[in-house]
Amino acid sequence: MTEVDFVASFDKLTVPLNSFAYNLTKNKEESKDLYQETAFRAMTNRDKFKAGTNLKAWLFTIMKNIFINNYRKKLKRNTILDDTDNMYYLNSTDLSISNGAGTNMVLDELHTMIKELDDSIKIPFEMHFTGFKYQEIADQLELPLGTVKSRIFFARKELKHKIKVQYGNYTTIRSKLSA
Repeated sequence: MTEVDFVASFDKLTVPLNSFAYNLTKNKEESKDLYQETAFRAMTNRDKFKAGTNLKAWLFTIMKNIFINNYRKKLKRNTILDDTDNMYYLNSTDLSISNGAGTNMVLDELHTMIKELDDSIKIPFEMHFTGFKYQEIADQLELPLGTVKSRIFFARKELKHKIKVQYGNYTTIRSKLSA
């Protein structure tokens, strides 16, 4: 493939490449940078492209790999290295560690609420919660699929009611969980 053909083929893929770059970065400026880096690498490595193969896939792979490499570089930049004597910065008390006791108490109360449900709705709900699909639950309990779905729905509805009675509204629960 000649340079002119390569550039013409590359130009036809500008819109999908820009869209893919934006989907990866979710930022207009970063997507432009990613597109330019991809174009630069594609042009400098044009000789490595085999004519008759899928140019679009080749370019998308280059772009994806550049994005992944840049992402990994950002992660490394955010790593804190403390080379001070006695690791002063790492041992400083500026950072606080959260305590999950409040969350554990609320979860215990939620498990109690689930245990208090009627078995007819509790069993399908617990099975669904642990990862069973609706059809698997229906087969195991020998119930119609619609019955299983409605029982899970009613279990959720009853739990929402119990939570509302116990905690008021959603913001109250969130404040207890974050405390």
